[in-house]
Amino acid sequence: MAAVQTALVVGGGASGAATAILLAGAGVSVDLVEIQPAVTALGSGITLQGNALRVFRKLGVLDECLELGYAFDRLQMRQAGPEATVFATVQGTRSGGPDLPSTMGMYRPDLARILMTRAEAVGAKLRFGITVETLDQDNDGVDVSFSDGSTGRYEVVIGADGIRSKVRELLGFTLVEQPTGLGIWRVFATKPAGVTGADLFYGGAHCLYSGYTPTSDTTLYAHITEDAQDRSGLSGVEQVQLVRELSQDFFGPWAEIRDSLEDSSQVNYTKITTHLLPAPWNTGRVVVIGDAAHTCPPTIAQGAAMALEDASVITDLLVNKNSVDDVLWAEFAQRRYERVKVVVECSHQLALWWRDRVQGDVPGVIGRVAKLVAQPE
Repeated sequence: MAAVQTALVVGGGASGAATAILLAGAGVSVDLVEIQPAVTALGSGITLQGNALRVFRKLGVLDECLELGYAFDRLQMRQAGPEATVFATVQGTRSGGPDLPSTMGMYRPDLARILMTRAEAVGAKLRFGITVETLDQDNDGVDVSFSDGSTGRYEVVIGADGIRSKVRELLGFTLVEQPTGLGIWRVFATKPAGVTGADLFYGGAHCLYSGYTPTSDTTLYAHITEDAQDRSGLSGVEQVQLVRELSQDFFGPWAEIRDSLEDSSQVNYTKITTHLLPAPWNTGRVVVIGDAAHTCPPTIAQGAAMALEDASVITDLLVNKNSVDDVLWAEFAQRRYERVKVVVECSHQLALWWRDRVQGDVPGVIGRVAKLVAQPE
C-alpha cells in the first residue's frame, strides 16, 4: 500500500505535472494547483537530455514528445565568420539508455500541454488561477488554505512552484541566488533545412557564444549569451534589432535565422542565475522539488531533467514506501542532493569559464555529468 492516499502538488511546470501523473497513475488522489490561469509556458524551446526522456517513458508521454519534438545525437562546434567552419563534432551520450536519443529539442508550450493533458487523463484534479496561502501540518497530514478561499487536507504537499516558490517561502527556507554574470537571449524561429542537430558558435566580437537546437521538423530554439546587462527598457523592435546585431558574426544557418526575425514575440531575455537549497528539502510532510529547490545555468541543458528526476524519485518513494517518515525523507535526500549538486556546480563552472573567457576542460566537465546522469535516478 502506498505511503499516501492524498497529495497536493503546487505548480504545473514539468516537475509538478510529472509528480501528479505518477502519483495519480498509482491510484493516489491528487490535486494540482497552478497560479497561472491556464496551461502556459514561455514561448521558446527547451533542450532535453536522455535522462529526461527516460522519465517521459515512465510518464507515458515519450512517443508524443518524440513525435512533436526533434531528436538528435550530435553537437557541432563552429567558428564565427562567413565560413561558419565546423571545428569539432561531439556525439552525445545516450544517458537515458541505448534505445533513446541523447538529446531532444522541443517547443515549451507543446511540452506543457502534453504533460498537463496526461495528468488530467490519469485522474489528477487540475485547478488553475490559485495557489497556497497557508500550510498547517501535524503528524498525519497538512491543512491547506488556498488563495481562492477554499481549503483542503492532504497527507503530503509537494511544492513544484518554481524559483519564486510560495511553498518554499511558507516553509521558511532561504533562497540564495548566485548571479553568473551572464544574460541570455532566447529566440524561437523557423528551422533552416540544413539544421539536423545542435550547433554552438564561438569567436564572435559581439557576444560570448551562440547556438541553436532544433525543436521540430520546422522550428528551432536559438540562443545568444552575453555579459549580463539591464535589457528591461528595450522595446520589442529594439530587442529584435539587438539580437540581429549580436548574432552578426555568425553565418551558416544563423544567417537564415537572423533574416527571419520580425516579431518581438520571438525573443526574450533573462539573466542567468543558479541556486541549490541545502538538504533536506522538506519540513515534515511538505517538500519542494524542481526549480523551487535548485536551478542551474543552461550550459549542460540539465535543468528540466533534474526537475523531472526529482518527480520520479519522490513519487517512487511515496508509492512504494509504507509511511511518510524520516526514513523516506532521508532516502529522498540521499538519492537527490549530491546528484543535483554535481550538475548545478558543473553547469555553473562552465558559465564562469565562458564569462571569464577561460579555456577550461569543457569536455571533461560535460563527460562527468553525462556519466552521472546515465545512472538511474
